[in-house]
Amino acid sequence: MASALTRARRGLTRGLELAVMAAMAALVLDVLWGVISRFVLGEQGRFTEELATYLLIWVSLLGTSVAFSSGGHLGVDYFVGLLHEATRPLVTVVVNLMVAFFAAAVMVYGGYVLVARTLESGQLSPAMEVQVGYMYLVVPISGAFILLFCAENIHEALTAETEEAGR
Repeated sequence: MASALTRARRGLTRGLELAVMAAMAALVLDVLWGVISRFVLGEQGRFTEELATYLLIWVSLLGTSVAFSSGGHLGVDYFVGLLHEATRPLVTVVVNLMVAFFAAAVMVYGGYVLVARTLESGQLSPAMEVQVGYMYLVVPISGAFILLFCAENIHEALTAETEEAGR
């Protein structure tokens, strides 16, 4: 079962990495087009600045999910690594529970409320004329990924602790 979870996590992380790379490539092309259209053609495209802002938000939040999945969350891993080896599993569980609470309460629930209210209002982005609520979907999506990765981290910490106790 652990190997199936590991494969699923790797596949999910790889999919997120590809999404972040695609969004980053689109961001680079958008900014490049904005610079070219402004300084070469004399008039910047209407949508370039707004699209760059939204793409940056998506890259940042999905990138956070990727970093958390692959253990690259600096604050969490650094401090856990400083502790005595015997206390690491417990601290890992506690830290992941705190991160999971934040992800569930603020990102998933709060993000859902943000998206729902913004879609209800019918607010459109000025340049692209797309409902802003769709742009905010990344908040609950990223929160759900972080929540899933927290559950996996807790499972791995408890499994490792159980295996070590059995030896």
